[in-house]
Amino acid sequence: MLYTSTRDKSLKVSSAEAITRGISPDGGLFVPCEVPEVSLEFIESLKDMSYKERAKKVLALYLTDFSSDEISGFVEGAYKDGKFSSEDVAPVVKLHDNVNILELWHGPTCAFKDMALQLLPHLLIGSSKKTLKDKEIVILVATSGDTGKAALEGFRDVDSTKILVFYPEDGVSPMQKRQMCTQEGNNVGVCAINGNFDDAQTGVKAIFTDEDILKVFDKNNLVFSSANSINWGRLVPQIVYYFSAYCDMMKQNQIQLGDKINFVVPTGNFGNILAAYYAMKMGLPINRLICASNANNVLTDFITTGKYNKNRDFYTTISPSMDILISSNLERLIFLLHGEDDEKVRSLYASLKENGTFEISEDILKKISDVYSAGCCDDNDTKNTIRNVYEKYNYLSDTHTAVAIKVCEDYRAETGDLTPTVIDSTASPYKFAASVLSALTGDSAAGDEFDMVSQLEEMTGVKAPEQLRNLKDKKVRFSNVCEKDMDSMRSVVFDMLGIE
Repeated sequence: MLYTSTRDKSLKVSSAEAITRGISPDGGLFVPCEVPEVSLEFIESLKDMSYKERAKKVLALYLTDFSSDEISGFVEGAYKDGKFSSEDVAPVVKLHDNVNILELWHGPTCAFKDMALQLLPHLLIGSSKKTLKDKEIVILVATSGDTGKAALEGFRDVDSTKILVFYPEDGVSPMQKRQMCTQEGNNVGVCAINGNFDDAQTGVKAIFTDEDILKVFDKNNLVFSSANSINWGRLVPQIVYYFSAYCDMMKQNQIQLGDKINFVVPTGNFGNILAAYYAMKMGLPINRLICASNANNVLTDFITTGKYNKNRDFYTTISPSMDILISSNLERLIFLLHGEDDEKVRSLYASLKENGTFEISEDILKKISDVYSAGCCDDNDTKNTIRNVYEKYNYLSDTHTAVAIKVCEDYRAETGDLTPTVIDSTASPYKFAASVLSALTGDSAAGDEFDMVSQLEEMTGVKAPEQLRNLKDKKVRFSNVCEKDMDSMRSVVFDMLGIE
């Protein structure tokens, strides 16, 4: 299987090269030239397999320049016993009736990003052996909270790599910041920016494609790659858990082979829900994909109207990983729905860069409407949902999952669609202890983050993950803050690498 760019479909590269590069030289994103199709028999064969075995089967369809032994080694290393707190890796838990929660946060950093970022270092090192000669890889990451820590943990002390994470100074939870700034490892770096996630992401993308920077890197035997979901190696592992969730629904006798289900996905950068779309294109029986947004509802408006407009107020919310107005992975969907028309993609994204907006045609909007629904909720509704779900179902959710639950409830009430549903749960509630505690008590939570963790444990009887409780005594290693312009961010990168 070959991969092409959303902005230059004449480009053809292997999966190893797509993963190593992270982003195309033209600024586009790599996508497979064809989406592999699977039969119901293939899906049924996964039913009684472990998560690791399912992953090996699905990944092999996309990573065709790797041997089965190589893929097996990558998967075994990523999801080895003891690394995830659940034996099922990504368990499906029933919430009520035919509504289920797919818990994607049982990994080492307590967020769904572990599902891909425990695998990506194995993929990247394996890819670099095929495509690079004696070059050191520099992983550059923009994060709205969870990707940063998951990437730092995944690449910690990995040979021939360095990783630097940029995050918005006032745009992550205290626990997320603590996780990143206490990160151990000799090849890691963390820096806050005076801006929001979109600023960080824009700066990182600009650095990736700056010719002067690339010349300096070449001179120093360095090469960039990405751990954000703009990297296909980040996205492809996420396809796996949609197949796995469907198989678990069959094992639980909630559905029969061939029955369609809905997925509700809280998302800001559109990667998580795009992975579900690829699973659907492959043949996984999916009825609707429901996109859940917080007050930064640019995706809700786009899916509803066909107009993408980032020229709006930016809100810092209690679900910070979704505080995004430029949803990078949407470009991949735009490319697919336009019949891989790279010229059209270039035109739309030139308009986004210059004017902050673009609009798709009615026929493309119809294609989106045939698959996607969308909804959003504000912080008040998010807190009410956390409290109501806990009181009614004795289930404790984080702020992002609560957004998805609320949007799910609204969708089912408005449409009457009672199709069996899976809601992606993307983080442990203890990563956002202040907000969750406030939601349950009705009072504003204040004070020490770890005191609030203890209060939440005592109130609910739900034990906090050990790796979060242990952060209290870890030394803060990184406290740098830079401006949001590319020159300032470039200086941080060069300083970390010791180059000029």
